Amino acid sequence: MILTVTLNTALDITYRVRSLRPHTSHRVGEVTERPGGKGLNVARVLAALGHEVTVTGFTGGDTGRTVQDRLTAVPGLVDALVPVSGPTRRTIAIMDERSGDTTQLNEPGPTVTPAEWSAFQEAYEDLVPSVSAVALCGSLPPGVPVGAYAGLIRTAKAAGVPVLLDTSGEALRRGVAARPDILKPNTDELAELTGSHEPLRATQDARRRGALAVVASLGKEGLLATTPEGRWRATPPSSEYGNPTGAGDAVVAGLLTGLLDQLPWPDRLTRAVALAAATVRSPTAGDFDRMDYEKLLAGVSVTAA
Repeated sequence: MILTVTLNTALDITYRVRSLRPHTSHRVGEVTERPGGKGLNVARVLAALGHEVTVTGFTGGDTGRTVQDRLTAVPGLVDALVPVSGPTRRTIAIMDERSGDTTQLNEPGPTVTPAEWSAFQEAYEDLVPSVSAVALCGSLPPGVPVGAYAGLIRTAKAAGVPVLLDTSGEALRRGVAARPDILKPNTDELAELTGSHEPLRATQDARRRGALAVVASLGKEGLLATTPEGRWRATPPSSEYGNPTGAGDAVVAGLLTGLLDQLPWPDRLTRAVALAAATVRSPTAGDFDRMDYEKLLAGVSVTAA
C-alpha cells in the first residue's frame, strides 16, 4: 500500500475551447471534473497501474464532498481524507484546441485550524506504519505550519518508510533538511531552493542539503536525476503538446513504483518520463492511456549526465 498526502486537495475542472482569446466570450466544447491536487493525481495514476493506494489530506464543503464522491469510483483507492470546516478549492484548466496550450487558474485552499492540523497528524501517524512508501505532495493550505512536511518526513522515516517530497518554496526548504528519500522539484522550484539556474549543479546542491536523491522535472526535456548511484538525463521520444496538468504527478507515481519494484534508476526514470508524456497527451487532467504509456516506454532515452 502506498500513501499519498494532499494537504491542499482540489476539484480539477478542465474546459476545452476551440481558441482561447482574451477579452471575448467562449463557447466551451467539453467540461470534465476530477479529484485533484498533486497527491490525488499521483494516487489515480498509481491505481490505474494496479497499485493499492490510500489518500489523505484535507477535504471540506460541497466541493470536498464532490471530490470524495468521485474518489469512490477509483478501484484500489482508499479514502482517508480528514474533514475541515473550510471549502476545498477548485482548479480550472482551459485547454486551447488550436494551440494545444493550457491556461491554469488555481483557487486558494481552506484555512486549517490548529485543531484540524492536530487531527490530521494523528490520522497520519496511524496510517504510516501500514504502508510501503509515502508521497508528500503539493502546496500547504493556509494555517498549516510551514515546517509541516519536515515533521511528516521525520514521522515516516522513524517508521522505516521511504518518503518522496514534491512541494515548493519554504515548505520545500524546510522539508529537504528532513532528508527525504526522493525530492522531485521542477527547475523553478530547484532554482529557488539552491540559487542555481544550472539544473545539474542545482540537483547536486539539493542533495547536499539533505535529499538522498533528486529528480528534477525539465518540462518537455524530461528529467534530470542525481542519486547515490549516479546522474542521468531521461528524455521523451518527442516534445508533447497538450494538457500538462498532472504530468509532474505522473512522474511521482513512476518514481514510487520504481522504488517499490527496486528498479535501477535508469528504468525508474524511463517509467516516469513515459507516464508523464502519456498524461500530457490525455485531454483530461491527470489521466493517461495505458496502451499509449506502454508504447512510449520504448522511446524514452536515458543517458549519463
